[in-house]
Amino acid sequence: MQTDIVYRLVLASASPARRALLTGAGIDAEVIVSGVDESVVEADDAYGTSLALARMKARTVAATLPADPGALVLGCDSVLAFDGAVFGKPADAEEAAERWMAMRGRSGVLHTGHHLTGLVSGLQAEAVGMTTVHFADVSDAEIEAYVASGEPLHVAGAFTLDGRGGAFVERIEGDPGNVIGLSLPLLRRLLAEMGVPITSLWRR
Repeated sequence: MQTDIVYRLVLASASPARRALLTGAGIDAEVIVSGVDESVVEADDAYGTSLALARMKARTVAATLPADPGALVLGCDSVLAFDGAVFGKPADAEEAAERWMAMRGRSGVLHTGHHLTGLVSGLQAEAVGMTTVHFADVSDAEIEAYVASGEPLHVAGAFTLDGRGGAFVERIEGDPGNVIGLSLPLLRRLLAEMGVPITSLWRR
């Protein structure tokens, strides 16, 4: 890609956690929510589901933007593979509580799909980050209080690592950012595939 292009990153996600990860890494991303219907993707396989959703988000937002050779659109989506099932966001508090009853004291694999699209170049790169999450053997009272906080209703797998749910995760194997919603090392590799150094996105 041309070296005189001024690059900018467009994040096709409403997640404040993803934006915060980028901001902390020196990247001021523009946020445009895709508004895609996530239910149209079949949840049979966590790897494929997370990647398909990330791809759909990025391409949907890219289609709305005016031509800009420096614009790169990033779509991300996370799902948890647990006990043969694929968990996105729980439908309601009851489902969130049921999941925690099953997950406590056990482990699952958080999959985060990443899809990067160059608006004018047409170049694309994608990958899935996978992190094993070991959940604490939390009590019924802790589950009830956590669900009542509302936090697990808005996140894949009904838990967070960077919020109240962090106390209920004993340990992880892999990139913590991937669990939060975006793997910075993986993003760096995807950018490199497209000939864009991640340093070119740092704020000046």
